[in-house]
Amino acid sequence: MAKKEATPNMVEQFAEFKELKNIDKTTMISVLEESFRNVLAKMFGTDENLDVILNPDKGDVQIFQNLLVVPDGEVTDPNMQISLSDAQADDDPDAEVGEEHTKEIIFEKFGRRAILNLRQTLQSKILDLQKEAIYNKFKELEGELVSGEVYQTWSKETLLLDDDKNELLLPKSEAIPGDYFRKGETVRAVIANVDNKNNNPKITVSRTNENFLRRLFELEVPEIHDGLINIRAVARIPGERAKIAVESYDDRIDPVGACVGVRGSRIHGIVRELRNENIDVINYTNNPSLFIQRALSPAKISSIRLDEEEKKAEVFLRPEEVSLAIGKNGLNIKLASMLTGYVIDVYRDAEDNVVEEDIYLEEFKDEIDEWVIDALKNIGFETAKSVLNAPREMLIEKADLEESTVDNVLAILSAEFED
Repeated sequence: MAKKEATPNMVEQFAEFKELKNIDKTTMISVLEESFRNVLAKMFGTDENLDVILNPDKGDVQIFQNLLVVPDGEVTDPNMQISLSDAQADDDPDAEVGEEHTKEIIFEKFGRRAILNLRQTLQSKILDLQKEAIYNKFKELEGELVSGEVYQTWSKETLLLDDDKNELLLPKSEAIPGDYFRKGETVRAVIANVDNKNNNPKITVSRTNENFLRRLFELEVPEIHDGLINIRAVARIPGERAKIAVESYDDRIDPVGACVGVRGSRIHGIVRELRNENIDVINYTNNPSLFIQRALSPAKISSIRLDEEEKKAEVFLRPEEVSLAIGKNGLNIKLASMLTGYVIDVYRDAEDNVVEEDIYLEEFKDEIDEWVIDALKNIGFETAKSVLNAPREMLIEKADLEESTVDNVLAILSAEFED
């Protein structure tokens, strides 16, 4: 048996890899061994007869080559065989033909090029491991709140660095309108998406995602964090307005009051974080009619007709309530639809309270330009009756249409319902 010599220089060469973030000891040993074996296989043609013994705590390594002892002059593969006389000369005087002789390989004796090759292989594998660890870590955190320091801002995205210097990308499309960041500023967002294309983790964060609003409420409202209050639905138009439906598992807790806080103390911080986005907090209910009524607040509904199968709701209000239900730029009715999952059409109350048949605006594409129909739908009008029941001035202002265009639309729709 050959004498096992230490390789002290290897400690110095690889000690820097001892304490790597996100890589456990077992994995590190495996990577070191695989790296050595890859380099040795290229040098010797195979690594099948090699033993690599590692001590990552110290950074040292010992390599042993197991060779078959053959008679002198019969060595055909020096990487697999050793002559009897050579084996006996290599501190193994009792060696015999047919036995296995273990020979220590002093890696550093192969020169600087071999060590450099090993370092490059090891660094490449460790880099791959670190990327994989980062991907796995953040993939599990999708939807969770994260903070990062602004490192650089470009026209289409902002680069943030978290406490561990991991890169977080905030695209402009995921930033709230009005967001303006300075270098060094701390920014909060939620992890929206993590992918690992070509083993290159990309962590995308968002401030417009509905989960951002959820996480902020969890942060500001202890009852939500503790599970006493549950957020059942969220609807946002980032930077403009949001609606959130909450319910309490404890009858003694008012969920809306808890979320708003004394004199708005809790919700004000969230509003500031969202660049003064107005937030309506409502009580959730399993009753869809009541839920829609609450979602259309501050408008007061006279009556409602539901088609639960088609997820459509026809809501009837007094004339003075219609504009409240629709809201500025149609935001209130849009958010109510998003929150409840129902397509909502609003109507003025008929004096006899009889509901007449209605027609969707798409049916008038042959007579009304499609862009005009889209403009009306964008402010919450889906049907002919909903347009006819709305104030003419509101149609002109909210849909940004010419007076002549609105008059033409009203004439076409009115003619459809004339006897």
